[in-house]
Amino acid sequence: MAKTRSPLVIIFITIFIDLVGFGIVIPVLPLYAERYGASEATVGILLATYSAMQFVFAPILGKLSDRVGRRPVLLVSLIGTSIGFLLMGFAPSMPVGFALMGMAPTLVWLFVARVIDGISGGNISTAQAYIADVTPPEERSKGMGLIGAAFGLGFIFGPAIGGALSHISPEAPFFFAAAMAAANATALYFLLPESLSAEHRSQARRGGILEVLEQSGSWQLGAVIATYFFSTVAFAMMTATFALFAAHRFKFNEAKTGYLFAYVGVIGAVIQGGLLGRLVKMFGDKPLAVTGTAIFAASVFCFPLSQTVAALAIASTGFAIGNSLMTPTLNALASKSVSAAWQGRVLGALASVASLARIIGPVLGGWLLSRDSDASAHYGRTPYWTSAAIMLVALGLALTVKSKAGASSEEVVGMQG
Repeated sequence: MAKTRSPLVIIFITIFIDLVGFGIVIPVLPLYAERYGASEATVGILLATYSAMQFVFAPILGKLSDRVGRRPVLLVSLIGTSIGFLLMGFAPSMPVGFALMGMAPTLVWLFVARVIDGISGGNISTAQAYIADVTPPEERSKGMGLIGAAFGLGFIFGPAIGGALSHISPEAPFFFAAAMAAANATALYFLLPESLSAEHRSQARRGGILEVLEQSGSWQLGAVIATYFFSTVAFAMMTATFALFAAHRFKFNEAKTGYLFAYVGVIGAVIQGGLLGRLVKMFGDKPLAVTGTAIFAASVFCFPLSQTVAALAIASTGFAIGNSLMTPTLNALASKSVSAAWQGRVLGALASVASLARIIGPVLGGWLLSRDSDASAHYGRTPYWTSAAIMLVALGLALTVKSKAGASSEEVVGMQG
């Protein structure tokens, strides 16, 4: 066990630092873009641009990580993240060289930054593949929970830091995030060992994702992927519109929104970092995925019904619990369906599906939010109740998944042999 723990600690720190940078911009970017003339719909498109690039490049990076290893792909993705954040910070002072479709030049540069970050942003799926490389199948959900815990801690520190730095200047959070990503890339270069053996890298030169789906056990992996897609659409609709929803309904500024996301992050870190392994042993992956999906749906439905900050906090608690139970268990179910040589590709495909969902979610959420009057007590009902309905579809799909999606890693190796 000593051999696996040290890399897991390093990958946890790597993803934590990366997600702090990601969390910094969540409460800041929508209002930052709005400052330069972006409407709700334009903010949604801006957030979806990152995911559009990931939709195209996540499976490519996943397959590449199966061929050349996890470490170089993680390194390149962090460098791209740093460049993207730098460009966001410099966007207002960039040369006024061009405008596009009537947008202010600053908004154009923000779109360029999101494109760069999205192209290189394969770090989460590659980190998931890294964890799959160094954990046995029975420990897979617990291992995936490390990423969830890092995500939760990123939500604790990132939004709070972003909100605090926004008092210095609107650009300060982006420069800080760029510096963190650069430092993270440097640390990864010197500290993180490669997890994928040369033997498995050579095996990865054969076949593609369609073959993975065929070998994984027919409908089961497809059901996991479909559940993940619809739940991510709903998640993206919520996160893309929340800063504007909270600002108009509760008069939240960047700092207050950041603090609420930090609260959500505390819950996620506690569940995924401390409790998830025990819960999986007690109940199994599928029951937790189903329970998390149901809690998520109910919580999103309650968001626009909240009339006080306390009620909003209660709904946010349910959202955090549901997401913390659902996401790592779905990732584990997908990971268990393939062998070590295919982890990058199946998790890259899962990331690609999630990216497609994050294209649809922010655009749909922003457009639906623009249909609600921001002076109305019903502001937010249209996107959030649509999100809840989508989660009911995800719940129905989750119920069709068996407790073990497809074969275990060892069984898949036997089939390939």
